Amino acid sequence: MAVFTTHKQKKDIKLTFDSGMLYVEWRGGKAQAFPLAWLPKLLNATDEEKNDWSLTPTGIRFNQLDEEITVTGP
Repeated sequence: MAVFTTHKQKKDIKLTFDSGMLYVEWRGGKAQAFPLAWLPKLLNATDEEKNDWSLTPTGIRFNQLDEEITVTGP
């Protein structure tokens, strides 16, 4: 499976999709991992849908999918 990586928000955060997982890496090294099996909308999403996200006060919102996951920042 190909790795899909996206950077946003002045590179404060990096998202990587690989092998059925979503990896969230913050500047400073803090990292979190989420199985896509927990997030079925992301599991079946296109690269375009995965790339259309925004950082919110409580997490990451995937705009086209109307899906938000809670993450804690650095």
